[in-house]
Amino acid sequence: MELAILFSGGKDSSLALNRAYDSGHTIKCLLSMKSKNPDSWMFHTPNIDFIEKQAESMHISLIMHETEGNKEDELEDLKQLIKRAKEEYNIHGIVTGAIHSVYQASRIQRICHELRLFCFNPLWLADQESILKELLEKNYKVIITKIAGMGLDRTWLGRVIDDSFITDIKKIKQKYKINVAGEGGEMESFVLNSPLFNYTLEIEDVAIIENQDNCIYDIKKLKRTEK
Repeated sequence: MELAILFSGGKDSSLALNRAYDSGHTIKCLLSMKSKNPDSWMFHTPNIDFIEKQAESMHISLIMHETEGNKEDELEDLKQLIKRAKEEYNIHGIVTGAIHSVYQASRIQRICHELRLFCFNPLWLADQESILKELLEKNYKVIITKIAGMGLDRTWLGRVIDDSFITDIKKIKQKYKINVAGEGGEMESFVLNSPLFNYTLEIEDVAIIENQDNCIYDIKKLKRTEK
């Protein structure tokens, strides 16, 4: 089936893309929303401008659409983006990286129903620790780019998801009851390498932004490195 991926540049949408590809589907394009609201309920915001670099590494077309990020208006903006993908790429369905968020999944499913498209959620209700382990098994390189959860401080920014990360985040979960994959908004991520990348991305410059409720690993410059 010819599909489009709702793509944030983070681990969940990247892994959903990987699973769809491995299942034999044709990935026609990536769809990304650039929200002006840093606290968007629907969309990942840190380092969104560097999604283009990820798309280039995978040789997949990218359509990006801006939204003001108002809670319900952004859904109409998303609908227009998906509608454009259907018209330009003749897609038959949408893939999301939703795991447990009924808020996100139900709204995307409603849009797909209105546009007569299938909606696939390859990670739905998956064990979150198993998702992290799958990233390691498939040789992903993923870094943490935003933290906003109890027990997480700026030392987590820029950390690569590896065995020690999984051990440490499980300890935080035991104490603060967070979601180890960040599904509750505790953290966000950025993929520097995946099985579908033709070359690896490497960070050359970055800044740390500390806000009252969160900290962000703000990438300033990336370069490509051959695998």
